[in-house]
Amino acid sequence: MLDKQLFKLLGGNKKYVVYTVLLMVAGMLANVGITASVCWAVYILIEDLPPLTYIYPAITAVLAIIVRYIASRSTGNLKDMLGRRVKKDLRERTYDKILKLGVRSTDGMSMAGLTQVSMEGIEQLDLYYSTYLPQFFFSMLAPVILFCICVGIDWRTSLVLFACVPLIPVSIVAVSKYAKKVFAKYWGKYTSMGDGFLDSVQGLKELKIFKADAARHKKMNKSAEEFRKITMKVLVMQLASTTIMDLVAYGGAGAGIALAAVGLMNGWLAPAAALFLVLVAVEFFLPLRSLGSAFHVAMNGASAGKKIISLLNMPDPTWGEGEVTGTELKLNGVTFSYDGRRNVLKNVNMVFPEKGMTAVVGESGCGKSTVVNMLVGAYRPAAGAVTVGGDTLESVARKSYYSRLACVSYNTYIFNDSVRSNFELAKKDVTDGEIWAVLKKVNLAEFIEENGGLDKVITEDAANVSGGQKQRLALAVNLVADKDIYIFDEATSNIDIESEGIIMDNIRAMSKNKSVIVISHRLANVVPADNIYYMEEGEVKESGSHISLMQRQGGYAQLYTTQKQLEEGYMGVNS
Repeated sequence: MLDKQLFKLLGGNKKYVVYTVLLMVAGMLANVGITASVCWAVYILIEDLPPLTYIYPAITAVLAIIVRYIASRSTGNLKDMLGRRVKKDLRERTYDKILKLGVRSTDGMSMAGLTQVSMEGIEQLDLYYSTYLPQFFFSMLAPVILFCICVGIDWRTSLVLFACVPLIPVSIVAVSKYAKKVFAKYWGKYTSMGDGFLDSVQGLKELKIFKADAARHKKMNKSAEEFRKITMKVLVMQLASTTIMDLVAYGGAGAGIALAAVGLMNGWLAPAAALFLVLVAVEFFLPLRSLGSAFHVAMNGASAGKKIISLLNMPDPTWGEGEVTGTELKLNGVTFSYDGRRNVLKNVNMVFPEKGMTAVVGESGCGKSTVVNMLVGAYRPAAGAVTVGGDTLESVARKSYYSRLACVSYNTYIFNDSVRSNFELAKKDVTDGEIWAVLKKVNLAEFIEENGGLDKVITEDAANVSGGQKQRLALAVNLVADKDIYIFDEATSNIDIESEGIIMDNIRAMSKNKSVIVISHRLANVVPADNIYYMEEGEVKESGSHISLMQRQGGYAQLYTTQKQLEEGYMGVNS
């Protein structure tokens, strides 16, 4: 009923849970005070005491009502503050975690799922922390306090009421195992439906072109129907659980009331005392009854919380505090596996000097992208080491390393903002003159000038520019950052020949003064490289200049020749 991992997420906000519980106890005691005042007045009436005597229960009732009002208002305010603080802290921790993971992806969680969990999931946890947790602790205290109050009046009735109380948590526990499975499925279906919807919207053009929109519509309807069914299961479970708890609560209160009535008839209870026990009997069960109602909301939040915890518990890439003193990168005997079973890199040795162009090539799946992951620090090798300036990446500060490094890939993100703002992300104090200078280098100055200038807003996913223009803009942004190491990971993939030529011209010019690393499937782009590493199945099979590798007539030469023949054949067909 109390998840220790979720409780730990509270951090310093635990004190607000304590304050809330104390206020709830104060409110309950005020309720008991009001009940006692009523019974006191009845006692005065039965005993026919002087009318002036009524002033005492009246004063007690007024004071109790004031305390009850203050406690209720303060409890509501504290719960609201607790919820807001927890949401703020969790959002900050989630965002900070994503920043710490940096270039590493969130394994096993899609972008849509990550968004749903970090936004709506945290909203659900608001109810878990602000409503369920205080009610949980209050529900444990309230019956004990009431028993201590009532046992002095009549131990028999008090014992019966107290003995019936645990039946509610027993029913909650009985339901909880099934509830956890249902809510886990609920969140799974929910995120899956969100993924499918986002995927369909992003690929709507392709669906229309292939006339597959009707089939996708059916698939979405099926997903929505599955979500509806699991939602109905949740509601049925909640209704059944509520019914069971009502039977236990009212049955237990009824048993206590019946015993108080028997005590009155048999003379071991005075009328006022019997009335007090009858009125207080329900108070024994209301806290746990409210806990049961909050339990289902809590389970929904807890299921989302588990996903948040799995994200927060992902291991961070290890970084040190040292400053980067050199920019020569090396992979020394690097072995790596994503799943712990199959090695995608096997004893890889590579050197990327401080100046010059180094290329890594090979067929798809040979390990090129994994080499990039090693170089940018997304993952750490299982064996061997990645070094920069002779120091391992684990020993240098990430900020220091990234201040020297730029990575341009086929999907480098351009933000939904003005052209100028995108450049300002790379260099805060960049001038308009610097921006126009690099735009000229990548042959984009005329296009930008004719389409709104530097205030032109790039729409989401750079939809208002072509693929080649997007890639050239990404290159320009990274050029203005003026880094020492540039990694180009398939930066010319799926773009026009003109854009590819412009990008490669800039890469070759940069390599004269900087360390340039090119990962490419198109070998024509790496011909000018000072050194080329050819990979097969996670291993470096050959290395050297283009000329030396062609003379060797190995795997690189065969791949290059095959590509060239295909390109020449394609050009011949289209000429």
